[in-house]
Amino acid sequence: MKLISWNVNGLRACLKKNFMESFAATDADIFMVQETKMQPQQALLELDGYRQYWNSAERKGYSGTALFTRLEPIDVTFGIGIDEHDHEGRVITAEFDEFYAVNIYTPNAGRELARLGYRMEWEDAFREYLIALDKKKPVVVGGDLNVARNPIDLKNPSANHHNAGFTLEERGKLEELLSAGFIDTFRVMHPKEAGAYTWWSYIGRARDRNAGWRIDYFLMSARLKEKIVDASIKRSILGSDHCPVQLIFQF
Repeated sequence: MKLISWNVNGLRACLKKNFMESFAATDADIFMVQETKMQPQQALLELDGYRQYWNSAERKGYSGTALFTRLEPIDVTFGIGIDEHDHEGRVITAEFDEFYAVNIYTPNAGRELARLGYRMEWEDAFREYLIALDKKKPVVVGGDLNVARNPIDLKNPSANHHNAGFTLEERGKLEELLSAGFIDTFRVMHPKEAGAYTWWSYIGRARDRNAGWRIDYFLMSARLKEKIVDASIKRSILGSDHCPVQLIFQF
């Protein structure tokens, strides 16, 4: 089972930057997209063999997620069932026979941490949502979590302790989630690999210098740990300020 997750930072723009070629090359069973910034009728994607599920934000040109799957889900739901959190198109959950696949685009705390308070509320609600799913069957979570977990996960940790994506509050919420029975699959497979980033600023040729952050993840229920075959970062795939991440596992 191969899963890909990619924040495309605007799918219509990414379509002009070889998205379809990259999509085909990954040959994923489940392909998760974040920050679509569109309604599904705004672009026709011909993805032979894939079912398409979209969760667009009510605000046009903002946020949004999509999930493309070769496997037919038992059920697909949108959001986490809490009205205050379900207007920005941030979550799609597909239930399969042996697991749930959850596509997530976590809210950014924003400039000057203007949205950090809301982010903390979101984190608690999303954690409880995953815990409830995990009681039914194992969960695989893919997406942009908008947080670098540890200093090894960004180029300049000392300069970013008070910036969105690396505050103690945001990192603490990720650790709370992991402590609730989930694992960071990339760090399971690559516990000490430095320079492994998934997002680079467009400013100052950051990608060329590999001055980035690892903020895109595949998490999964800890009891699936022995099923992991590969967890990797597809840095060579261009088209966004993020690159895709990959998870391969087998039952």
